[in-house]
This record gives sequence, C-alpha cells and structure tokens, in this order.
Amino acid sequence: MRSSGKPVLTHFGHLRPDQIMTDHCRDYSQARKAAGIMPGSIWTELGHLRTCMRWAQKMRLIDAAPHIERPQKPAPRERYLTRDEIRRLLDADCQPHIKLAILLMLTTAGRVGAVLDLTWDRVDLERGQVNLRRDMLGPRKGRAIVPINSTLRAALETARHARLSDHVIEWGGGPVRSIRKGFAKAVENAGLKGVTLHVLRHTAAVHMAEAGVPMAEISQYLGHSNVQITASVYARFSPQHLSKAAEALNFGEVRKVR
Repeated sequence: MRSSGKPVLTHFGHLRPDQIMTDHCRDYSQARKAAGIMPGSIWTELGHLRTCMRWAQKMRLIDAAPHIERPQKPAPRERYLTRDEIRRLLDADCQPHIKLAILLMLTTAGRVGAVLDLTWDRVDLERGQVNLRRDMLGPRKGRAIVPINSTLRAALETARHARLSDHVIEWGGGPVRSIRKGFAKAVENAGLKGVTLHVLRHTAAVHMAEAGVPMAEISQYLGHSNVQITASVYARFSPQHLSKAAEALNFGEVRKVR
C-alpha cells in the first residue's frame, strides 16, 4: 500500500473521494503506461485505491466510495526461469545481500516484501523452517511457514555468522527497503531478459508443479487461502494435469486411410 500510494496520491491526492471520476482513472492509467509501468502494476495500484475507498466508506469516513475504473486485468505472466537460468542468476555478479534475497525468494516462494521483512528470530535452523509471517496479526497474504532445504541452509548459516542486525537481508548493518536496482543489475549481469522480482515466486511454483508436487502443498507453500487459486494458475504445469482425461479419449490405434 505504501508503494502504491506514492503514484496514486500524486495523481489523486488533490481530490476529495466524491470528486474522483472515471476520466481521472483513465488518465492515471495512460500516464503510468507512458511512464513504462506494466499493465499488471497499474491494475494493482488502482485496486489498492479502490480498497482504501471502500474501507473508508465502511468506517464511515466518507459517505460513498467512488467508482474506480481499472484497465482489463492482464493475463498471468508466462515468464519463469529454467534451471539453467536460475544457475546463471545465482552465479551473476551482485552484492551478497542481493544474492541471498534471490535465493530466499526462489527457495521459499516468498514475495520480496516478506523476504525483506524477515528477521532472524523467524529462522529456525534447528527445526529447518522459515516463518515468513511477521506475527499472527500482521500481513499473511502470500506468507507461509516453509521448510529450509539444503541449498538455503548453507546460505543462511553463512549469513547468520556474519550478521550485523536482526534482519536476514541487511546492508550496512540495517534493513533493506528495496532491492529493485540491485536485482535489475544481477539480471543484466546474468544476461537474462524479462525477469522481475515476481518472476522468482512464479518460478518456484512452476518448478514445484513440474515436479509433481500436489496442488494442495504448493498452495500452502505460496500462502494461498484457497487451493483453487493455485490450481487455476499452476495445474497446467503438472505432468499429471488432465492426463486421466486424455487417457479416457485414447481410442486405440487409428488405421490409416488409403
């Protein structure tokens, strides 16, 4: 919300809620598109504005929430990293905290916000778990308690030995607010194209699905509230997806027509 608030308030901040019209929303979409912002991000930003307005109405801070028109929701991104691309990204020249953040996102399927929020008291190396939830009352969307695999364990043990703060991802002895520039440089050094921070989470889910991991387990890993949400995006990557349906249509050998 804080990130979305910067461009949203710049455009809408001078208006009262009852003054917001459809044209304002369309102008916002066009301006953000002209600035090179992806349609999915514009859709999310306006969605956050809509959420705030509806909350304000519910709390009786305003009489009515304005209609917030959003552009058509883009289709889910198909971009994900192959194992070779993952290796290239992890081997790319970048700062140690950037490399650790990338590894955390790939192995926990966590969003960048959850990874940057992560503190050492939620990393349990003895039980082999990472708790991406800040607390029971904090943000839970997309945040889960996930196992630590051997790849991540080695990196965490090294980082914990050298830590200077309570945050797992740190720079100069303090927490890191953003890794966008450092990540973009790592992607460039790896020779990759079209790779955003969210691609890492998508990559983790796709590789789990391709390995035949049940949708229910992938859903828990991603912190989804409903397994159907997971299946609607990732079921098609599973080797078992629709295999029974295809077998039901197996009518035996088809003779060639002379």
